[in-house]
Amino acid sequence: MTQKDITFVADFLTEHFNEAPELYNRKGKYFNVERVGQYLKDEDDDLVSPPNTEGNQWFNFLKDSTHLKESPLLFPYYPEKSLHFVKRQMEGVIDQCLQKPADVIGKSVHQAVCMSLYKTSQSEDSTPQLFKLPFLWNDKTSNLHYVLFTMLENSISKIHILRRHTDTSRCVSNGILAVEFGNFLNNSISESSDTRCYSCLDAHFYDDETVTVVLKESVQQEGKERVLAQLPLS
Repeated sequence: MTQKDITFVADFLTEHFNEAPELYNRKGKYFNVERVGQYLKDEDDDLVSPPNTEGNQWFNFLKDSTHLKESPLLFPYYPEKSLHFVKRQMEGVIDQCLQKPADVIGKSVHQAVCMSLYKTSQSEDSTPQLFKLPFLWNDKTSNLHYVLFTMLENSISKIHILRRHTDTSRCVSNGILAVEFGNFLNNSISESSDTRCYSCLDAHFYDDETVTVVLKESVQQEGKERVLAQLPLS
């Protein structure tokens, strides 16, 4: 250790471990502890050196505010406690707040429909990601809920649209369908179907009647064409 290190430690001990006669009656607490470390102890005991809140703008503001002083929305302040104690208190309050909604929502959720999209192998390690880009849209006018998604295996040029009524007791026609882009942008029917084939990069609802898709030319070459298309649901 250098002389500078020794001086630093000596100054630290002098500042924080002076005798404190007022603490002699407290079991095992005869000296002031380091002022930062006391906040991090996972104990319910009071702080040995609680902070001085005199002149704190926030506390003065609360003290002068008739409405905020008694507000149940403000988390209570424990100036004598460590951060671990405050953390446990806050976690308890948050858990209590979330428990009722969790119970209500959990009891109200049930399976409306089950569709088999694909089958995977027994080994999860070898299973590729086949389901991509689910985008949700709620048509409040018609009370319909939509899910857009693509399947990555043999239908890269297709986008799937799942439609359900928000009232689970009702059903809608064409609950799920696929739109295939393929070579629909070819200039003529004489063009080879392999020369201008497109796959879907992304898809979102633009509004209740329109879907916006980003298409990519599927051929393996530089300068692949990108197309932004808006498709009417009808």
